[in-house]
Amino acid sequence: MAVILLMATVVILAAAVAYPLIERAAGRAPLTADDVLGSSPEPSGSTGEAGGDIPAGAAGPNDDIPAITRLDPALRAAVRHAADDAHAAGIDLWITSGWRSPAYQQSLYDEAIRTKGLAEARRTVATPETSQHVSGNAVDIGPTEGAYWLIQHGTDYGLCQVYANEIWHFELLTTPGGTCPPMHDDAES
Repeated sequence: MAVILLMATVVILAAAVAYPLIERAAGRAPLTADDVLGSSPEPSGSTGEAGGDIPAGAAGPNDDIPAITRLDPALRAAVRHAADDAHAAGIDLWITSGWRSPAYQQSLYDEAIRTKGLAEARRTVATPETSQHVSGNAVDIGPTEGAYWLIQHGTDYGLCQVYANEIWHFELLTTPGGTCPPMHDDAES
């Protein structure tokens, strides 16, 4: 019985690999290097530091890692200015998350589903299609003291808290000194 199951598994796997090759060889789609060599389960830049993870858990707006360098330049400049002013006031203000690749955002969403369930995941983590982190237009700020400082002073830099349930999530949504739009209750609203 085990031999039959093993043989059936091999046949199914072979068909899954062969079908795209046959379709491409028949001229219905171009043959790619991934078809021949196999694609990496984690394409370059999809997750990890290259995909936007901050290995140390926090970074400054001048750090040279993709989570920071791939932020929208105006957002990065606003956070840099705010961090300088916070530091002058004796407050630590770091970026705990910035730009994220779609694959990294998807992994965060999937993890939230596994640990919190679908309903809570929808409230607390955006999908790659809706996350402003993926476009480089959002930052998460830490520590808590820094986030609270930015809640109080963010409009001086055009930075706004976006979600009522996330004191750390900020986007550049107004001009310096302007008024922030009303907050959303959560990522789902």
